[in-house]
Amino acid sequence: MLFFLYFCTVMKIFTAAQIHELDKYTIEHEPIKSIDLMERAARALTEAVCNRWDNTVPVVVFAGPGNNGGDALAVARMLGEEGYQVQAFLFNISGKLSADCAENKQRLVTRRGHPLLTEVTQEFDPPKLDPGMLVVDGLFGSGLNKPLAGGFASLVKYINSSQAQVVSIDVPSGLMTEDNSYNVRANIVRADLTLTLQHIKLSFLFPEYQQFTGEVEVLDIGLSKEGIDKTDASYTLTADDDIRPLLRPRNPFAHKGMMGHGLLVAGSYGMAGAAVLAARACLRSGAGKLTVHTPRRNVNILQQAVPEAVLHIDHEETTFSEAMGTDNFQAMAIGPGLGTGEQTAIATMAQLRRAQCPVVVDADALNIFASKHAWLQQLPKGAILTPHAKELERMEGQCTDSYERLSKARMLAERLQGYVILKGHRTAVCMPDGHVAFNSTGNAGMATAGSGDVLTGILLGLLARGYQRREACLLGVYLHGLAGDLAAQELGQESLMAGDIIAYLPKAFLEVASIEAPHFNS
Repeated sequence: MLFFLYFCTVMKIFTAAQIHELDKYTIEHEPIKSIDLMERAARALTEAVCNRWDNTVPVVVFAGPGNNGGDALAVARMLGEEGYQVQAFLFNISGKLSADCAENKQRLVTRRGHPLLTEVTQEFDPPKLDPGMLVVDGLFGSGLNKPLAGGFASLVKYINSSQAQVVSIDVPSGLMTEDNSYNVRANIVRADLTLTLQHIKLSFLFPEYQQFTGEVEVLDIGLSKEGIDKTDASYTLTADDDIRPLLRPRNPFAHKGMMGHGLLVAGSYGMAGAAVLAARACLRSGAGKLTVHTPRRNVNILQQAVPEAVLHIDHEETTFSEAMGTDNFQAMAIGPGLGTGEQTAIATMAQLRRAQCPVVVDADALNIFASKHAWLQQLPKGAILTPHAKELERMEGQCTDSYERLSKARMLAERLQGYVILKGHRTAVCMPDGHVAFNSTGNAGMATAGSGDVLTGILLGLLARGYQRREACLLGVYLHGLAGDLAAQELGQESLMAGDIIAYLPKAFLEVASIEAPHFNS
């Protein structure tokens, strides 16, 4: 899925109810009539369609009885004015149209040479949808709160079975904007392009719904900036201008003692690579010093691979078994390649109890908590947990979909009064106050072993450097994804390895420091 995100400041992700209130706020405070706001939206939609398909492409418009249908009818009229051959079908099964949908129906039928309009009240004989045709889906929008059924479900299946291209207005019909846990996926339109209005919707960020949204383009329809600014959003998508101010300039007179000392507890025998990746990422992220606590068997590997790091050697040959003090460290990370044996589990909990600094908990440390769930409550306040989907489910239980998984991660962050970084294509930083910030960088090439260890190292380096937890989380996931994007540009996604992310971290820091204008991410 490709997002065209033309923005440089934080993008709020609103619920369906909030979207409705923003429409009302704009109407009342601009002021503007609701029908004129719909006209403005339709013009943006029509322009987007015309930019992609010329007027030799036959168009079939399916309009529902609500305001999404009103948008669709207005688009049908405007496409007709641009010389497109348009057939429009308005579904008025209940005999009740929204006021603006009814007005746009009247504008369409009274226009000279108007597109062919069929109002469906009972039986429906669907048009033939051939390859090379364009379907404009305007059946249902962001207000939908239950699965489609009956005739509408049949129509959706008919559209999906065709070879015509499909563009959906605001939301693919049948897809709800937030929770689709109980939706019927067979009854959701599969769009090639979704032209969403003003803001992306939460469900667009979940991988299982990519098949329905296709490419997503966000259209500015001029909703009230004042209203947007005044409306709190539980979810946001981090943008360039959110990140640049977080970077801390180095004091020209700095020395390594001023740049922070990190402690990394990582690596069991056979898993030294995880410790190497996290250690190298930490040092590439600005930490002045790094100490790695690791079993004796890993010493030669680490001293050769990361000569810049100091080693603190566990008395056990192959496993982590003894906690160490943290008084001399500004941050600690624990978990990469650690193993989950009983001795290691006990030592992990002891190490976390002794922590007197910000901590990052990753990988096997999280898997230990999955088997000893009660221990979670003993985590230090403000701890940063970095689970991928399966690690979260091991701790918090199986989930039916990404929405439930995100909800559990969010509740865990609130319960622990810490940070839960739920890793994925749109990595979500869940904060103690319930806010969730989605990351806007990264690509599928980063789905490779060791990528998470690199993120842990980046977070450790930033925390050691003196960044606050929230700053470190937001900046860390952004830099991690951006380094992956820069690596993929030169190496391709298929060949990307975790070490490449580390190699491109310097360029990622330089790019963040020099951000001047918005760009789009895929």
